[in-house]
Amino acid sequence: MKTSLLRFCYAVAVVAMASYAYVTLQGPRGLRALMEKRAAIAEMEKTNTRLARENEQKRDYIQRLDKDPKVQEKVIQEQMKLVHPDEHVFITGPPPAKQ
Repeated sequence: MKTSLLRFCYAVAVVAMASYAYVTLQGPRGLRALMEKRAAIAEMEKTNTRLARENEQKRDYIQRLDKDPKVQEKVIQEQMKLVHPDEHVFITGPPPAKQ
C-alpha cells in the first residue's frame, strides 16, 4: 500500500512538472517568443551593420570634401549647376512637357 501511494505521488509530480513545462514553453514567454526575439535581433544586427557601413562611407566622403579642393569644386558645380566658361554642357533626354 505504501509503495503504491508513493508511485502515485511520483506519477502526479511528473504529470504536474510536464504540465507546467508545457504551459511555460507555450506561453507568451515560451519558445515561439524566443524564436521571434532571436529573429528580431538578427534583423536589427543586419540593419546596424548596414548603417555602420553607410556612416563610414559618409565620414570618408566628408574627409574627402574637407581635404581635396577638386572634390569640393565638383560638388559645388553639381549642386549649383555651375559651369566654367570653357566648358560645354549637353542636356540629353526628352524635352520637358508643355503645359
